Amino acid sequence: MRMLSLILWAPFFGAVLVALLPAAQQRFIRGLALFHAGLALVLSWSLLAHYDPDVATLQLMEQVVWSSTIGVSYALGIDGLSLPMVLLTTLLVAVALLASDRIKTGAKGYYSWMLVLEFAMLGVFMAQDWTLFFMFWELTLIPLFFLIDLWGGEKRHVASLNFVLYTMGGAIFILIGIIVVYRLTPSQSFAMAAIAQAATALPREEQMWLLLAFLVGFGVKIPIFPLHGWLPLAHVEAPSPVSILLSGVLLKMGAYGLLRVAPMLPEGAAALQALLAGIALASILYGGLLAWRQTDLKAMIAYSSVSHMGVVLLGISALNETGLLGAGLQMVAHGLIAGALFLLIGLLYERTHTRRIADYGALARVTPGFTLFITLALLAGMGMPGLIGFVAELHVLIGGFERWGWLMLLASLGVLVSAAYAVRTIGQLFAGPPRPELAELQDLRPSEWLAALPLAAGLLILGLHPAPVIALMNVTVAHLSALFIPN
Repeated sequence: MRMLSLILWAPFFGAVLVALLPAAQQRFIRGLALFHAGLALVLSWSLLAHYDPDVATLQLMEQVVWSSTIGVSYALGIDGLSLPMVLLTTLLVAVALLASDRIKTGAKGYYSWMLVLEFAMLGVFMAQDWTLFFMFWELTLIPLFFLIDLWGGEKRHVASLNFVLYTMGGAIFILIGIIVVYRLTPSQSFAMAAIAQAATALPREEQMWLLLAFLVGFGVKIPIFPLHGWLPLAHVEAPSPVSILLSGVLLKMGAYGLLRVAPMLPEGAAALQALLAGIALASILYGGLLAWRQTDLKAMIAYSSVSHMGVVLLGISALNETGLLGAGLQMVAHGLIAGALFLLIGLLYERTHTRRIADYGALARVTPGFTLFITLALLAGMGMPGLIGFVAELHVLIGGFERWGWLMLLASLGVLVSAAYAVRTIGQLFAGPPRPELAELQDLRPSEWLAALPLAAGLLILGLHPAPVIALMNVTVAHLSALFIPN
């Protein structure tokens, strides 16, 4: 049974069915979209029963040759890096659709595009052929453009255009890198294994130039400083359910791509270690300081994403097992943290029509549900022990210290900055004098509790017992770290 294809195509066929329904049947449209997202969720999590975490090579492989002449295949597979991303994607899409009940205008188009987006994101994490990977990578642009442009805020047109131009510009560098290596493969194949074998044999200087091209392409999506210009506007203007996927999954695609290309260019990666670490530290500090200065809640979370994804890049730059494991854990942690924050801030905005931090106060008295979940997510974001954010950042800092020594004090300073704006936000939202206009503010509804609980549970359970997710990644990460050539 082709499990990966079932998971991949379930949301696509759901999108087709939703598109064929009459626009007036909004409840049926929403129910059908939730069914297909739920089907992908159940099927993906059932992979845990079939996946062997002690095997470093790809598992559940599927391959259909499209063109033997140029070496293009429909090839899918998962390992300890891709499986957690598949699980995270299906979970966050289900959460985003549960939070989309306020979408009434153009609901058919909205739910169709959301399912197409899930299809494209899953394809990126499952693809084992670079042409297939690139097709899915580019496909994410189409649904996101329409989701932001049609259902976003006042500056949605500028935000959607910026997003597309930035990402397409970065994709050019990815495409150039793929084509250059493809021309060097003896078998003339786009299979990731064949491309990796050819790239590893390249001279050091050529590996450096190729890795720089990939760094620009994937760095736009991560995003790294200074390629982050599209992110704050896109997050602020996008509908909150779309922001959940933008921050929770889309950013991870960039880091995932970099984790795939760095081991196939080991000498180039070793030569550029210092550059990667410098960009990572700049992203951590710059994103954290800008998040601390924000008065808009969504803008604050957007800039904090730049800082948190800088932690991922810092783990990658260490090129050792602990650092790479920390990068993978941080991808999962930030997906849960950002997903929870954008979900809850979006629900607050729907009730109050303001995102200014100063407009809130004493919410703990009237909305204990919001208080619990937002506080939990902010504490996880600042690396509070007992939550998954702490586990991830600790691995990155230890891996970074093994390679860079006391330079990691700068990364620790970034952690302190994140703690500063997290504690400030908690205090302004939930403490202070009560505001009469918020006295009747409605707390979380049952469907909203259903959306928030899995994310909060993930933050807490993986923080207290991270062994399962570490075991899932450990063997694959150990295999990847062994490929790097020490500088």
